[in-house]
Amino acid sequence: MNILLIIVIVVAIVLAITGGFVQSLNFLLWVGLVLLAIAIIAFLIRTITGRKAL
Repeated sequence: MNILLIIVIVVAIVLAITGGFVQSLNFLLWVGLVLLAIAIIAFLIRTITGRKAL
């Protein structure tokens, strides 16, 4: 996978976990989920089209 895509996935997971444990930072849960969804969509588009660059 593209290194940028891996970084986005890691950031999304960290934000989702942080948002889940800290009630005052609940918006981070949604930010993490949105970033994860974007990363999955980008990965699927890249896989389907067979392109090497994002």
